Amino acid sequence: MELTVYLAGQIHDDWRDQVAQKAKEKNLPLVFVGPQTNHDRSDNIGEDILGKQPGNVYKDDAASDINNFRTQVLMQKSDIVIALFGEKYKQWNTAMDASAAITMNKPTIIVRPESLIHPLKELSNKANVTVETVDQALDVISYIYE
Repeated sequence: MELTVYLAGQIHDDWRDQVAQKAKEKNLPLVFVGPQTNHDRSDNIGEDILGKQPGNVYKDDAASDINNFRTQVLMQKSDIVIALFGEKYKQWNTAMDASAAITMNKPTIIVRPESLIHPLKELSNKANVTVETVDQALDVISYIYE
């Protein structure tokens, strides 16, 4: 049984590639989807499709509409959502995606370091599972196949 996993979280490093590699090593039949990880593409998609906007607020609004559309489609088609919260970047989009997944009744795993227990306590309480590492998240998914 192949499952689709939406990987919510920051787009500034290769953590998604690491998750995919670890899943492959565990022989987990998973397909991964997520937000647009090309930062420039994500920021400029509104103007790429709709044309030049009259200012940065409009540019961001147009891009947000299209990025949110993409996220909604991919998340709805996903079986599981993993939301990775790191310490290095502000995690507003991750929180938004995790909240959306929970609202859609998607099985949700939150990955967060110990230092973020307090700020994420309500969100963690709403998620199905909260862990501290990606390896633990994959172990939770692996348990489905036992």
